[in-house]
Amino acid sequence: MSFNSFSRLARTSGFTAVVALTTLLVGCQVRPLYSEKDGVGQKLGAIAFSEANSRVGQQVRNQLIFLTSGGAGEPAKADYEVELTTTSVTNNILLDQTTAAPSPGRVVVTAVYSMKQTSDGKVVRTGSRAVTALLDIPAQEFAELRAIRDAENRGAREVAELVRADLAGALARLPK
Repeated sequence: MSFNSFSRLARTSGFTAVVALTTLLVGCQVRPLYSEKDGVGQKLGAIAFSEANSRVGQQVRNQLIFLTSGGAGEPAKADYEVELTTTSVTNNILLDQTTAAPSPGRVVVTAVYSMKQTSDGKVVRTGSRAVTALLDIPAQEFAELRAIRDAENRGAREVAELVRADLAGALARLPK
């Protein structure tokens, strides 16, 4: 095979690949999750959340209210209601009192939720999300409590982000 025929083959293959990729991308229908065209931002702002049952649950609830309303707070009249239950478990803490070195641990924050339309009680979305926040447990008791609380707060923020994204996706799929 001569250099010219190899060069022609490479150009033809490259051109074919570009045409195939362009055809694939033309068929793809990607759109922004929070596009104002679909009104997802307004729908997110019309969500009310159930009362929290723990400190971590309150952190998740507060973060969700902030994320869905853009800082405006819960709506006076909600179109959607989310029943939210959160749990926080601290585990895998090695209790070695002989050394002053920090020991590893983790906090798992889980949110179970169900979103309903307030007009007819129809369930729009149910699901659960969990986040693991890693931490080091120091030997001092107060520092240990603070490290666990910080990990719970990190987990609450992250799980709220996941729940908000899931709710926004469900609202985007609803008919107008």
